[in-house]
Amino acid sequence: MLEAWGRFFGCVQRLCKSRNTFDENEPRRVRGRRGAQDLEGPSGSEDGILPVPVSPSPASTSSQEDSCKPPPRNCYRLIVLGSARVGKTALVARFLSNKFEESYTPTIEDFHRKLYRIRGEVHQLDLLDTSGNHPFPAMRRLSFLTGDLFVVVFSMDSRESFEEAIRLREAILETKITATQSAKGRKSHSIKVPMVIVGNKCDRDTKLVTIEEAQQYCSGQDECCVFVEVSAKRNYHVDELFYQLFVVAGLPLEMAPNHHRKVPLTFGSPTMLPPSQPRHKATLSIKRRLSDACGVVAPNVRRPSIRTDLMIMRTKTCSLGAGNDNTTPGSRITLRSSDPNKNCTIQ
Repeated sequence: MLEAWGRFFGCVQRLCKSRNTFDENEPRRVRGRRGAQDLEGPSGSEDGILPVPVSPSPASTSSQEDSCKPPPRNCYRLIVLGSARVGKTALVARFLSNKFEESYTPTIEDFHRKLYRIRGEVHQLDLLDTSGNHPFPAMRRLSFLTGDLFVVVFSMDSRESFEEAIRLREAILETKITATQSAKGRKSHSIKVPMVIVGNKCDRDTKLVTIEEAQQYCSGQDECCVFVEVSAKRNYHVDELFYQLFVVAGLPLEMAPNHHRKVPLTFGSPTMLPPSQPRHKATLSIKRRLSDACGVVAPNVRRPSIRTDLMIMRTKTCSLGAGNDNTTPGSRITLRSSDPNKNCTIQ
């Protein structure tokens, strides 16, 4: 009997001891979880818990994304036009990634976007690679009205493509002049559009269009129209083509392919462009101060809807009607009308 009572009291003592041990460890375990969440609390050092990296909050991520959004005045649209098989897509590929594909695939319409950070400001260049067959004339006219600068391509071994390039230039000017007249209610004598007439495939042995002929045509136009002979296959004068385009358009010259640092995309990064560097001192060289210019091709960009393009077209037309004439090289049509009575603001 005494042995049974002894075994009973021994079990009770063991249960009480284990209960006390559990109560002593329980607060420490709770403090450990709280310390992992609050990196500045004292519990993390007391319990030996290592700091856990905190992922950026949605607010901080959105602020970083907002830092890569350019203001409306720094948004431009480049339209690439020309006959079929003249090398429009090849030039676009050279501009974006310095690549060249031997195989030919007909283009219906491709939309690309490149972002720049130049002298602390973000710039956006939307690039529209159009079809050479013009299956939708209304869409082509809409691209004329929404474009800010143009690259019209022909092949040096095709006279027909050169004549088509001339017709395209005249159609662009006529379309913009007609839109300006309807917006102002009065006739507009001329309008200057930044444009480069490109003679591609200059590496071909057979040339049906001479350099002198193309230069003579462009010299008879305004100062916003220039001619550049290039070869997308040999990568000859492709950088010069876009450099001259940005010169006549009055855009930052760092947007040219060989005038900025290419930034590779980082998987999982909330922003595509690196943060801007602090302003350098005036004692540094010009090359050193401009070394901050960088650019990145935005991935998986969706083409704006037709409704958005119509709103952009209406806004630019209203801006012309408000008196913001595009009569000097490099001046652009603003995205907001100065006339408060005109409802032309893009939402």
